[in-house]
Amino acid sequence: MQVWPGEAYPLGATYDGAGTNFAVFSEAADRIELCLMHDDGSETAVELRETDAFVRHAYLPGVMPGQRYGFRVHGAYAPERGLRCNSAKLLLDPYARAVSGSVRWGEEVYGYPFGAPDRRNDLDSAPYTMSSVVINPYFDWGDDRRPRTEYHRTVIYEAHVKGLTMRHPALPEELRGTYAGLAHPAIIEHLTELGVTALELMPVHQFVHDHRLADMGLGNYWGYNTIGFFAPHNAYASWGDRGQQVLEFKSAVRALHEAGIEVILDVVYNHTAEGNHLGPTLSFRGLDNASYYRLADDPRYYMDTTGTGNSLLMRSPHVLQLIMDSLRYWVTDMHVDGFRFDLAATLARQFHEVDRLSSFFDLVQQDPVVSQVKLIAEPWDVGEGGYQVGNFPPLWTEWNGKYRDTVRDLWRGEPRTLAEFASRLTGSSDLYQDDGRRPLASINFVTCHDGFTLHDLVSYNGKHNEANGEDNRDGEGHNRSWNCGVEGETDDPAVLELRARQMRNFIATLMLSQGVPMLSHGDEFARTQHGNNNVYCQDNELSWLEWPEGGSDLLEFTRAMVWLRRDHPVFRRRRFFHGRPVQGTHDELSDIAWFTPQGDEMTQQDWTSAQAGALTVFLNGNAISEPGPRGERITDDSFLLLFNASPKPLEFVVPAGHGRQWQVVVDTAVPEGVAPGTGTKIEAGGRLTLVDRSLTVLQRPA
Repeated sequence: MQVWPGEAYPLGATYDGAGTNFAVFSEAADRIELCLMHDDGSETAVELRETDAFVRHAYLPGVMPGQRYGFRVHGAYAPERGLRCNSAKLLLDPYARAVSGSVRWGEEVYGYPFGAPDRRNDLDSAPYTMSSVVINPYFDWGDDRRPRTEYHRTVIYEAHVKGLTMRHPALPEELRGTYAGLAHPAIIEHLTELGVTALELMPVHQFVHDHRLADMGLGNYWGYNTIGFFAPHNAYASWGDRGQQVLEFKSAVRALHEAGIEVILDVVYNHTAEGNHLGPTLSFRGLDNASYYRLADDPRYYMDTTGTGNSLLMRSPHVLQLIMDSLRYWVTDMHVDGFRFDLAATLARQFHEVDRLSSFFDLVQQDPVVSQVKLIAEPWDVGEGGYQVGNFPPLWTEWNGKYRDTVRDLWRGEPRTLAEFASRLTGSSDLYQDDGRRPLASINFVTCHDGFTLHDLVSYNGKHNEANGEDNRDGEGHNRSWNCGVEGETDDPAVLELRARQMRNFIATLMLSQGVPMLSHGDEFARTQHGNNNVYCQDNELSWLEWPEGGSDLLEFTRAMVWLRRDHPVFRRRRFFHGRPVQGTHDELSDIAWFTPQGDEMTQQDWTSAQAGALTVFLNGNAISEPGPRGERITDDSFLLLFNASPKPLEFVVPAGHGRQWQVVVDTAVPEGVAPGTGTKIEAGGRLTLVDRSLTVLQRPA
């Protein structure tokens, strides 16, 4: 076999049409062997002799796409010094564009013998672990164009590749649970009819099923256990794992783009699947443990701000390079449109505290590629000081956990939530205005993958996670849920009617709020997980979406609310409300006003009342301060939002002086919920009775 010197950049395996360049970083290694894996179980080892700045490299003519490979690192195994090199372990390339196979759990994939973590284990891991794959980088994107949907027009739909597609009756069996399933016309038609503009995919980076879960007969369904930051997860490919997963993912992105739907990836750059000091040796640990991970004062152990056993070392230039190279790759080569960063506060930890101006954010800010896509933070981790909602830099948007909590509290009848609810409804200016951000920095959600589904939020007071095998100890214990009087499933028609109304209340509130709405997949069908609020390990019918035949009332209501929002810019403003008449709009009325159910303007006492559970909000479509794309004035109809979150019917008076005649366009008290153009007409000063726990929207033409 010919071995040429090759190049130190780019890292990973780069096929150029005639051969492949291999490059890998390790400061801890004495020497590194590139191992080409063969289908008969044998391997050909090639020592990487060329070294530039701790990057070892070689070019192998004739090595083609589909070739499996790995690295063996020769060096010190001294955990007391943070060194865990072990040439008996075949290691994945951190820059692998595809990964073949899966881990077969046993002592072979660990760097130490069970029971003796400070000793070296010389069992060969190659037959039991995954291998990296050389891919063909060329793909016919045709006339693919990114939708580039502006935030104020964005509706995000969080979904799981397998969970969304596994049980769809229109999908062929072989496409269910795959990237190709996402691209199927039946899935795309559902998303477009729903009004979705962005599909936020739960982790598709190559991940590992935890040893503990495998022993229990379970798996890491959610995928927050990454081992390959450049590789699409191979189990979601319908036709092979020797690079086919890359082509299939690209084809799915192309199909979604053609339908005008952006693709956002949920990414996990805060930790890896190698876990704590008792975890397996699969890649980073064996290559250069101390360069990739945050080690404790005793370097045998790991700092852990993620709850998963380890945290990546965010002050390491090699970790920062890995993350930025990965992000750019997914944008430039895979054409994705943005990222949602799991436990993003960990990315800000250069030392111990969360530093908003950490190196990672500086790199993102100046990067000409990454800075131009959607960047969404999950603004917390499990470390000290890790709850950072509202504290990310101006370029970022955030999952607004305070929005979720406040809206849940309002509709379940918690006292003293009205003032905060008003802030959340109008874009959370208290969180985002002081650093120059706008309402669109708030990604609003009521439910997501983590926690109860919308159906379960109104059906269970407590979690029911017994199937997870942890005696119901896992998962969040404080869900701000309310079962409407009966725990779990029931035939009681009054309870079922109330639950349906509560679900409509949540959907309507989400779509009427300033900011960017995010739906969790299946909530439009009232999907249930039977009270399990932590299905991370449930890769089965419990977590997969069951598609109802013929749709549902809630689906029609959700569609109507999404399209009401789309049609009316007053619900998706790009600037915060002023709370006064807006200069230049020729309207003497304020852009927003707040009223009691009696039609009087709210007083300070009204805002702080412990029993407050009802209010009216006036949104002035003639007082939108932001201009259109060509500087034109934007005008819209005006709306009154009437909220009755109390446990009894309330009579509302339509405020005088804000319009002579109004029409009911949304009423969550009735199953259809939305009746554009057909609702009851009511005059200013007129009275309207809202049943308990319901929401009504009145419209006045511009």
